[in-house]
Amino acid sequence: MKFRCERDTLAEAIGTAQRAIAVRSGALPVLSGVHVTAADGRVELVGSDLDLTIRASIPAQVEEPGQAVVPAKLFDGLTTRLKAGTVTFEVEGDDARISAGPARAGVRLLPADEFPRVASPEGTSVTVDAEPLAEALRQVIPAASRDDARPILTGVLIMATTTGIRLVATDSYRLAVRDLDGVGMLSEGQKVLVGARGLNEVQRVFSSGEISVTLGDREVRFANESRSVTTRLIEGDFPNYEQLIPNGYPNRLVVSRDALEEAVRLMQIVGEGREGTPVRLAMSAAGLELSATAQERADAVEAIDAKFEGTDLTVAFNPQFLLDGLLAINGEDAVLESMDPLKPATLRSVEQPDFMYLLMPVRIS
Repeated sequence: MKFRCERDTLAEAIGTAQRAIAVRSGALPVLSGVHVTAADGRVELVGSDLDLTIRASIPAQVEEPGQAVVPAKLFDGLTTRLKAGTVTFEVEGDDARISAGPARAGVRLLPADEFPRVASPEGTSVTVDAEPLAEALRQVIPAASRDDARPILTGVLIMATTTGIRLVATDSYRLAVRDLDGVGMLSEGQKVLVGARGLNEVQRVFSSGEISVTLGDREVRFANESRSVTTRLIEGDFPNYEQLIPNGYPNRLVVSRDALEEAVRLMQIVGEGREGTPVRLAMSAAGLELSATAQERADAVEAIDAKFEGTDLTVAFNPQFLLDGLLAINGEDAVLESMDPLKPATLRSVEQPDFMYLLMPVRIS
């Protein structure tokens, strides 16, 4: 196999594909590599851990078609450090030779015949606008769990609504719900649970244009002309999240999103390295006061302007969970609605009613 292409194009494709490579111990050694296929004026790079597969296709001058599996970290590191311009990739026996200008490097290949063949899901494909889908995924994914011991919570529930789809994620400490109108990915009454890790790659790879979505029995594939992300569906029943959402709240705080974010970041520094250090929000007609105390280490207090309706109340939250919610909402003002110091509160944007972020308070003495 031998081909030539632009270094920046190749480096970007390697970086995209390698995000799916296996990082778990016990995985097949060949899955630590990127599978490279050269033919018909294009080079396709594939990374996979069998649950998630990412393909990137780029134009190239192919002199000798073929395939190889290149160790991903070496491939990425060597390519990004070559001089800009044309890169030549050539397989010689069990090695790959990569060169650009005066620089040359050799890499021992992994056995290409051991790389699993990952088939694309069979099913009806629909075309959707990537930008609003990517934005919706950006908002809900932070609320999904990263604990593989609870696989159901590591996914994002995607369900059909009368006007489009709804995306839901929770790790049992917070909940994100986003309604996306005009997206006909699913048929009426249909719902699927898709791994948040795979969907995170979808929102990274596809930020604009149109993409094709193919839903199979076990996988879902998102693709355009040069990129595809295929991820397995998660089996099981998603929690009944609707019962967690109160019908109404007696207390309502409206505050500048940016001002609250900066204040929470200040409080977070006080408890840096100590996950148990909550940020307290004291809400009253006078406004909002935030405080945090790490015993015998540091403390901080900051008052910011806010409009509050309700009974004076102090609620404490995990600062990172609160920050995730603030970063997810759009618009200038954030609305925090609460009942009491022990019941879930919701965070929304004044300008975007179709997204809600619910988070559990932290019990304080």
